[in-house]
Formats: sequence, structure tokens, C-alpha cells
Amino acid sequence: MFELGGLMVVLVIVLLLSSSFRILREYERGVVFMLGRFWRVKGPGLVMVLPGIQQMVRVGLRTVVFDVPSQDVISRDNVSVKVNAVVYFRVVDPAKCILQVEDFMAATSQLAQTTLRSVLGKHELDQMLAERETLNQDIQSALDAQTDAWGIKVSNVEIKHVDIDESMVRAIARQAEAERERRAKVIHAEGELQASEKLLAAADILASRPQAMQLRYLQTLTGIAGDKSNTIVFPVPGDFMELLHITPSANRDGAR
Repeated sequence: MFELGGLMVVLVIVLLLSSSFRILREYERGVVFMLGRFWRVKGPGLVMVLPGIQQMVRVGLRTVVFDVPSQDVISRDNVSVKVNAVVYFRVVDPAKCILQVEDFMAATSQLAQTTLRSVLGKHELDQMLAERETLNQDIQSALDAQTDAWGIKVSNVEIKHVDIDESMVRAIARQAEAERERRAKVIHAEGELQASEKLLAAADILASRPQAMQLRYLQTLTGIAGDKSNTIVFPVPGDFMELLHITPSANRDGAR
């Protein structure tokens, strides 16, 4: 009878010892409480937890990815859009994420939704469509500042979709078309201005140098000489005749 009782005691001790050991993976930590009070963070590897005296909560340290549900956002220019995003975060302080917030996953998700609406509501629709990198950084900074007290690091936020009403899509298309027409007119006007400046500079050079004007006459005559379908009267200045050493009197003598 004594031997049976001793065997039972040994068996109970073995069971208690076997239930006292935990194995934590490399990406896990154990937040240990002793008689309800926080004691320490253990892991990874083999750790011992005294049954009935200590309790342990496992916490993962790997990056967590979750989708932020589509949110109704009113932009600063009073345009209603639906925006959803994806958030990347990880636990950097296991003790804080257990002691400071009841459910850090749910808390981070709710905070991401409100922060998304708050940050995007400060920007206009054009910025939401064209400056996503800046908006991603603004949302990430705002989230990270608030989750720091929970021992959570928000590493990245990416806006996935910005859904706009069909009527607003048509308005944006008209706006883009008007912008392209405006740019075309500006480019055309700038070209006309540059051309007029060049023509004015050329006219000044021709006016100050008669020889250059005469050469221009010759170039023009060469250009139109190939067209034989028209009769062309080409005025020749008197100084051009002098350049060719031809005078009216010489012409008359030659006629005789």
C-alpha cells in the first residue's frame, strides 16, 4: 500500500513537471504573470512555468498584415470616396501589448480605420489620386505615434483603392482634357513668341547690313525660280545693281 502511494506521488510530480515546461519558437515570447502580477518576458526556447502560481501569454513577433475595410471619406474639396488600405505592423514590446491594451489586434485595426479617414479628409481628391506615397507616409506616421504606447511598430501602410462615383470620373476626365488643351495653347503661344523674337533679331541684322539683305534676295530668288507656273516680278534695289557692277548707263550702251 505504501509503495502504491509513493508511486502515485511520483506520478503526480512527473505530471506537474511535464506541464511546467513550454517551448517557445524563435518568433514567440511569453509574458509571464506570477500570482496575477507581471513578472517577466521569457523565450524563445524551453521555459518553465509553475502550475497554479504562474501563467504565461504567448505573443508573436512576426509582422502582421491586415486589410483596413473600405471607409467612406469626404475629401477637403467635398468629394465622397471609398478608400481601403493594408497595414503592416509587428510587436516590439510583448509586455506592453499585453498590459496596455486588451486586444492589440482589434485596437490597431480600429485605430487604422479612424486614422485613414482623419488623414485623407485633410487632402483634396487630386492629392489622393496623385500623391499616394505621401499619404501612405502620413498615415503610417500617425498610426505609429499612437501605437507606440502599446509596444507596436507600424512599419508600412499602403492605400489599395480609391473608388470614385461614376459622375465624378466623367468630371475628372473633362478636367484632364481641358488641362491638356490649356497646355497645348500655352506651348503654341510660347512658340509664336520665340519665333517673333527670332524674326525681329533677323530683321535687325538685315537692316544693319545691306549685304545680308542682298544675299537674302538671292536666296529668295533661287527658291522661287523652280516654279515656272507663275510670272514673278522681283524688285531689285539700286545698291544691289552696284554690287553687280551694273549701272543704268551701261545697260543703255549695251542695248545700242
